[in-house]
Amino acid sequence: MADLVWDDRIAWLLDPTDGGCLPDVFVEGTTVADWQALLDLVGEQGWAFEYAEGDAVLPLPRAEAVLSRPADAECPSLRVWPDPGVCAIFRFLGEEEIDFDLDLRELQGQQRLDVLCGFLAAIGRRLGRSVPLFPEGGGTQPLLGFDAVADRVRVMTSVG
Repeated sequence: MADLVWDDRIAWLLDPTDGGCLPDVFVEGTTVADWQALLDLVGEQGWAFEYAEGDAVLPLPRAEAVLSRPADAECPSLRVWPDPGVCAIFRFLGEEEIDFDLDLRELQGQQRLDVLCGFLAAIGRRLGRSVPLFPEGGGTQPLLGFDAVADRVRVMTSVG
């Protein structure tokens, strides 16, 4: 059974016209080992991906190499497609937080919601942490996300 069911409440939470279409996902309190676990997960799951530094598309490096780049170096990005129609964009801003964006326009309907739930759960279970999704630009109250204590994706806001 799906963690979440596409209904009016979920459709409202994931409405790309309400407050921005690129919500932020943050996993706080991470380490280089957590980043490496994420990179390993991408390979193990067989998700399509593209690692880039600026305009140069490169092979996926070890997390330690990416996170030890000079402070003035361009921030690398990792695009991951857990499904051909759903892309998550990770940015290596620092070892203490794994953050990525998703495009809400790609997350409409039950099938895409199931992809999102599976993706968040896979990351959360691998890292042993909650994976909350916030409105674009951040905020203090996540909309939904993987709850590590409950071991499932759930709505995390009381609004709506």
